[in-house]
Amino acid sequence: MDFVAGCVGGAAGVLVGHPFDTVKVRLQVQSIDKPLYRGTFHCFQSIIRQESLTGLYKGIGSPMMGLTFINAIVFGVQGNTMRQLAHDTPMNQFLAGAAAGAIQCVICCPMELAKTRMQMQGTGEKKPSRKLYKNSLDCLVRIYNREGLRGVNRGMVTTLIRETPGFGVYFLAYDVLTRSIGFEPNDRFMIPKLLFAGGMAGIASWLSTYPVDVIKSRLQADGVGGVNQYSGIADCVRQSVRREGYMVFTRGLTSTLLRAFPVNAATFATVTLILMYARGEGEGPKDCEEVQPSHLAPIQQQTQPSSL
Repeated sequence: MDFVAGCVGGAAGVLVGHPFDTVKVRLQVQSIDKPLYRGTFHCFQSIIRQESLTGLYKGIGSPMMGLTFINAIVFGVQGNTMRQLAHDTPMNQFLAGAAAGAIQCVICCPMELAKTRMQMQGTGEKKPSRKLYKNSLDCLVRIYNREGLRGVNRGMVTTLIRETPGFGVYFLAYDVLTRSIGFEPNDRFMIPKLLFAGGMAGIASWLSTYPVDVIKSRLQADGVGGVNQYSGIADCVRQSVRREGYMVFTRGLTSTLLRAFPVNAATFATVTLILMYARGEGEGPKDCEEVQPSHLAPIQQQTQPSSL
């Protein structure tokens, strides 16, 4: 039931947060010479006006497809790492989260590559005149046929740099917050506290690694028109800073932070309600509670399946 709750909660998070993610990616990779959008809200308005509401959900198939596998990896690695570390401390939460974040990159990187390519497809068109990819799976297959495994794993290093500390900060922040606000399973304010702790932990995680995410998005979107602009991470950083200054690393940050809180809120609320229902019907989850007796540990271990 824990795993099912984590998957459903993650799906709720994707549905709530994907429009914000589309805006984030569009802002991160748009040309500085011919910008299409003036800011977050203008980008929202433009996508809806030019591409209809469905434009905000472009590329959602990829995170939905990878959700189950990412949940399995994060849940297994984080839980087993905590059991090996034996003590429920903030530092151990960081280490366990970092381990989970690093290993799930195997699924996360190709998934986000397909998502980014699909989000960029048909920019500004309600009905794209020419579709490069039919769907997320077709996108990955085409990339593999052209570029092999290296192409499918484009942006892997930046994904690893982002996800490893990102997940560590997420679990650390959530643990510190739940300890600070005095969370108990029978607390009548349990869900509001979970929503607050999860949302703020998500924001903290994104703030800690956001500049890396900008570079990752640019590398994964590079080559869509057939021409590669960057030769690697260092070249992407160099060109971006030279042309746009250091503020380039905050591109799309507003939409990301607007997304972070409701995504984590939706995820935590969904997981909590499912686990509460399961406990009312039968025996509650016990396997992880011996390692993490407080803060509803099973919820903490599963609720953040991908890039926060």
